[in-house]
Amino acid sequence: MSIPTSTSVVESAVIKAPLSHVWHLIKLQDFANFWSALKSSQWVKGTSDETDVVQWTFKDGTQLEVKQEEHSTINHYITYSVITAKPELSYSSVLSTIRCYAVTSGELEGSTFVEWTGNFSSDADAGVIQDAKFKRRDALADLAKAATKK
Repeated sequence: MSIPTSTSVVESAVIKAPLSHVWHLIKLQDFANFWSALKSSQWVKGTSDETDVVQWTFKDGTQLEVKQEEHSTINHYITYSVITAKPELSYSSVLSTIRCYAVTSGELEGSTFVEWTGNFSSDADAGVIQDAKFKRRDALADLAKAATKK
């Protein structure tokens, strides 16, 4: 019997860099430039002109094709879904969003608040959610390092 679990994850971080520095890094095809778990991230050829699909190859050999579903340079967010995976995923689907907000006052004024959510299909188990939580935390730490480089 499986353990009932929430099928969503929300991780966030305050990055001590201006919004423009952080937002510049949030492009699906460029994630390998900051996320240390990735070996490569590149456009998938042969998709339609209206579809943005990127292949992420992780250092452990896992390959995901992610499709950009939404993008806003005004509101500073992207939403993407995983459309194929090798090896196959143990769940049906996931829709993720990364949002960036400028911190405009207080001690951390001039920093960026970044939120990375994931909404999984109901067949995702507790292990999937925990894995997503820690992958997002690691990626946010890597993003902070990249955004604060001089």
